[in-house]
Amino acid sequence: MLDATVKELARGKNFAALTTMLPSGRPMTHLMWVDADDDHVLVNTEIHRTKFKNVEMNPVATVTVMDATNPYHYAEVRGRVVERVRGPEARAHIDFLAEKYTGKPYANEIESERVILKISPDRQVVH
Repeated sequence: MLDATVKELARGKNFAALTTMLPSGRPMTHLMWVDADDDHVLVNTEIHRTKFKNVEMNPVATVTVMDATNPYHYAEVRGRVVERVRGPEARAHIDFLAEKYTGKPYANEIESERVILKISPDRQVVH
């Protein structure tokens, strides 16, 4: 179960840093739109992207969500990608995120296929 503050930050209009591991063992971090259900941090990407390929090889991920109004207030979730959701649900989710962050439908071209990465926490820290 996600900490209430983690959910609040992830469901708000706050950006997150997603860190995954490259095949070399080095970390790679991307700024992302973020969401949450009761048990997982949710990020939405495409299957051709490096971050997706990374979690396919090694599901370990860290997500840090920063409060847009106070960057000293943030939450870090260290865990694993435990589920990948594709198809119409992932496509609808990117539209939901675009509305949340931009107030408009998702406008970028989809090059491959959208996928929601569900990250289950092993450790949660709130500051």
